[in-house]
Amino acid sequence: MTATSPRLKHEVKDLGLAALGRQRIEWAGREMPVLKQIRDRFAIEKPFAGLRLVACAHITTETAHLAIALKAGGADALLIASNPLSTQDDVAASLVLDHEIPVFAQKGEDNETYNRHVQIALDHRPNIIVDDGSDVVATLIQERQHQIADLIGSTEETTTGIVRLRAMFREGVLTFPAVNVNDADTKHFFDNRYGTGQSTLDGIIRATNILLAGKNVVVVGYGWCGKGTALRARGMGANVIVTEIDPIKAIEAVMDGFRVLPMAKAAPEGDIFITVTGNKHVIRGEHFDVMKDGAIVCNSGHFDLELDLKYLAAQAKEVKEVRPFTEEYKLKNGKSVVVLGQGRLINLAAAEGHPSAVMDMSFANQALACEFLVKNKGKLAPGLHSIPVEVDQEIARLKLQAIGITIDSLTADQIEYINSWTSGT
Repeated sequence: MTATSPRLKHEVKDLGLAALGRQRIEWAGREMPVLKQIRDRFAIEKPFAGLRLVACAHITTETAHLAIALKAGGADALLIASNPLSTQDDVAASLVLDHEIPVFAQKGEDNETYNRHVQIALDHRPNIIVDDGSDVVATLIQERQHQIADLIGSTEETTTGIVRLRAMFREGVLTFPAVNVNDADTKHFFDNRYGTGQSTLDGIIRATNILLAGKNVVVVGYGWCGKGTALRARGMGANVIVTEIDPIKAIEAVMDGFRVLPMAKAAPEGDIFITVTGNKHVIRGEHFDVMKDGAIVCNSGHFDLELDLKYLAAQAKEVKEVRPFTEEYKLKNGKSVVVLGQGRLINLAAAEGHPSAVMDMSFANQALACEFLVKNKGKLAPGLHSIPVEVDQEIARLKLQAIGITIDSLTADQIEYINSWTSGT
């Protein structure tokens, strides 16, 4: 159902869910002290006054706090979902009803609706785009070149989105600055590793109620998300196998104590498969064909293309939902494969996404990246730009302060030593 309001246009499932959303947003805020400090400053300084901002993101309780902070800073903000299954409908309702932020997102929206919402976002004629997967930026470049003149820049916080932006820049079509939030230390070290690691297993357990102890869990990709997922799966008693294409990451996985196999050898052994690569068809037909009967596959990368679900559907005699977000494909070879969350982000499809405490730093980076773009309007060359190191360190300092941890500082003598080359053995 599409709800309407006399105050602003939006498409959310049900405004009657706003009270629950409000309660959950408030709960998440208890774990997001860094973003709160930024929001309080924004409310005074208004860095986005007069600017139109579009955020394409997972509409969760944590994203709500980012949106509220950006609006507090004066932004005329509009939100759309970055994934058809990641929207929390109660949160979307609260943002509309309680904060008067236009939201165009409903959990389970089809691709046609999703693409229409991307067009609605661009109809807002954004000066700043906060992207998650680069769909809005890609559509802008492909279909609305005339609007690039309106744009100060964009921010991107996913590995998948950064890969796409780099490809755009190589092809000469990224003609404006984009801030690489994903590679900030206070983002990928914590969000990708600890956030993805915990929330992925949370999604798997909620969808299946399966015991992980003793299972062979195959983690496909050993980037920061893969590292976190493998670590948490081992902590739950699973026997973890890692597959990789990068020899350095493969060695790291070996030295971290994991078995490393090519997918062709891992496929017959795995009980549960988790893809976290950001690439296409890392589990393909030849892998599905040799899996155990009842093998469970899921994805925690941004897009569902990591699994070749078209092949699986073509091989299936029957597909049925056996639990929410859990579909069993009964294959012509007599075996079955279980797919979680339609191959979309399992941590958001079946669970609630990353814990608030880790998203506090990720969204602090997003908020400050937007401010960085505004402060440097007209000064940044087209292409990807990193979060300044001092901003990264300030976010970490504020986080430590918020959780009551103090650290040492260098003495004057130590500062002199590390800046000198004359002192030796």
